[in-house]
Amino acid sequence: MCIGLPMQVLGVEPGYALCEGMGETRRVDTWLIDQPAPGDWLLVFVDSAREILDPERAQQIADALQAATLALSGETNLDIWFPDLAGREPQLPDFLQPAAQQTE
Repeated sequence: MCIGLPMQVLGVEPGYALCEGMGETRRVDTWLIDQPAPGDWLLVFVDSAREILDPERAQQIADALQAATLALSGETNLDIWFPDLAGREPQLPDFLQPAAQQTE
């Protein structure tokens, strides 16, 4: 399994960007996305950018990765990492709700 990491662009050159994130710095291939600019956030898989992220989405991904790391070490209180999910019942996506209502 390959996990995408949010990384922020420090500098660019044709086809590549120097990025920092998750405690490391990498030279990232950017041929599959529009040319990023310093300060942009990228979703990086195996040193290759797949998507330009807005800062909020980059933070959500970083929080989810932090929660996964904590869960693997035995932590069970992960609500602070998923504030959009904490304290509410899970909901089905809109396209599944009609089918669920038919079974009730």
